[in-house]
Amino acid sequence: MSDERTTAAHGAAGARAVGPDAPIGVFDSGIGGLTVVRELVRQLPAERIVYVGDTARVPYGPKSPETVRRYSHEIGGFLVDQGVKAVVIACNTATAHALQALRDELPVPVIGVVEPGARAAVAASPARRIGVLGTAGTIASGAYERAIRALAPDAMVMSRACPLFVPLVEEGWTEHEVTERVAEEYLEPVLAAGVDAVVLGCTHYPLLKGPIGRVLAGVRLIDSAEQTAAEVRCLLERERLLRAGDAPSHRFFATDAPAQMLRLGQRFLGSTIEEVETLPLA
Repeated sequence: MSDERTTAAHGAAGARAVGPDAPIGVFDSGIGGLTVVRELVRQLPAERIVYVGDTARVPYGPKSPETVRRYSHEIGGFLVDQGVKAVVIACNTATAHALQALRDELPVPVIGVVEPGARAAVAASPARRIGVLGTAGTIASGAYERAIRALAPDAMVMSRACPLFVPLVEEGWTEHEVTERVAEEYLEPVLAAGVDAVVLGCTHYPLLKGPIGRVLAGVRLIDSAEQTAAEVRCLLERERLLRAGDAPSHRFFATDAPAQMLRLGQRFLGSTIEEVETLPLA
């Protein structure tokens, strides 16, 4: 991560004294951010993670920017209270609407998923014809289009809101025939646009790589989790906050239906997620 991005990640709230043993805080509107957790565990196996899935208020996509910022402020404050050394916004809608606000408010570095996803998409698209799939809120924000064009001003960006994808994932219908039909309906215009790379601009969407990939055959699918985890590692190295030692235990919180989050989370995190605690809302 560049010096400019590192400085921005610290925000205006001032640094808080933390050590390498402090955990990394991660939050999402639901279970989709566990895809980022999976990549963090792969790239940073010694790090402890505290994860919050706001399952009581999922999805964030249709909600106003003000509401998303309020939810993000509430959860970011909870994570700081848990003693985290950095916060990862593993939600594209929250990144689009609340990243700068959290960087200004929180006393720890804050990293979102939009800029890492945009960089990965530009690198994967020789033709500079890039599709972006996201929630209504993410697409309406224009965050990905701005981030992509900042890197490749000549890029053609075809954005497509896919609001039904999140509830389908939360329902566990990742390979259901209904999901296949919804994917076809959403993605045929994207395929017709001739894109060669598509950003999965919601952390729920990598769980639908099967149906999305079948419709977008031959198109490179970009999951921002890998690049986001790499930026977290770069930040921790720069700040000398990398944890050493054996693989640690993690903590997972849901604002509602923790048993459902545990059941779905174990499908792709395995024994990494053994318990989900309930985080009551104020």
